[in-house]
Amino acid sequence: MSGRRLRIAVIAPLRFPIRRPHAGGLEAAVWSEVEALRARGHAVTVVAVTGSEHVERGSVWEMPELGWGADAVRTDKTYPPAYETLSVPMLRRAVETIGAREFDVISNHCLHALPLQLAPQLDVPMVTTLHTPVDDDFVRAHRAAAGRGSIFLSVSEHTRREWQHAGVASTLLSNGVDPNVWTAGPGGDELVWFGRIVPEKAPHLAVAVARALGRRLTIAGRVGDREYAEGVLGPLLGDDVSFVGELAPSDLASLVGRSALALATPAWAEPFGLVGPEALMCGTPVVGFAVGGVPEIAAASIGMRLVWAGDVVAMADAVEEMWDRAREPRFRAAVRARAVERFSLDARTSALEEVFAALSADATPAELPA
Repeated sequence: MSGRRLRIAVIAPLRFPIRRPHAGGLEAAVWSEVEALRARGHAVTVVAVTGSEHVERGSVWEMPELGWGADAVRTDKTYPPAYETLSVPMLRRAVETIGAREFDVISNHCLHALPLQLAPQLDVPMVTTLHTPVDDDFVRAHRAAAGRGSIFLSVSEHTRREWQHAGVASTLLSNGVDPNVWTAGPGGDELVWFGRIVPEKAPHLAVAVARALGRRLTIAGRVGDREYAEGVLGPLLGDDVSFVGELAPSDLASLVGRSALALATPAWAEPFGLVGPEALMCGTPVVGFAVGGVPEIAAASIGMRLVWAGDVVAMADAVEEMWDRAREPRFRAAVRARAVERFSLDARTSALEEVFAALSADATPAELPA
């Protein structure tokens, strides 16, 4: 712990409210950070979309909910015009207000480059966590600031290297998972897939794996691309493949914990891949595709097997090979123990406190090593 109470402003991404059930891994990570910091006695002010659990209603910190036109196709990759015309100006006012108030540090998770652009003008050091592949607007904002005002953290070594190649240096700090939420489960006789229902997560490939093995599969998650959900995944559902929708964290952890194995089928280079640590913390082994930062999770874990991206046959073979062991109580206990050791929210929060305390004590962001 830092040894003193810090005044922290957390800037959340502005697409979805930061609340349970979580819209996705990014929102879950930000929610968990706020909860953990507040539990340790820090004063945390949150800039987030209306409906977020931690935002002060009616305040300058409350951002508008995205307004979509009646004919608009909503996806997790697009924004309506009101994002730039309404949300971003309100974000500017909030960030400028942070600069005029007494805060020790800003924890920036926003996916818009505006906070980075404003960072050099603020008297508050900013720590920006890189959750995504390289964003050109972020890179331009960083270059324009000549390295002043912000330091960066990356959620995986894969992400750190990508941004390093683009000229943005950062320090690795993995996402954390709360073992009090993702509790140990008994296992079971079925497969589980959970995450956002979008093409880049490819749950239809999990269906192919389950049917190749003759195993039942439960799919859980928020629909982030309705066209994909209705046109691709929907027709695949049946007696052996059920979709239970979006679940509260405790209900989702219960589902994962009473499953034999979890399948992870990303069709893109996941910067981190929170599904892996979450399932492993329940004691549920994972078979997934080796993309992005996912191999780092597997290397640090017990009970996670990876195959080449998109190789459904190899995934089915790996599930079959792991099946009996995945149901052994001692093995599941070892899987959970390693996950708690390597990916606990408590350890991440301690490391984050050290970064914040160093920035707010007697150093400026430019003086700290990246």
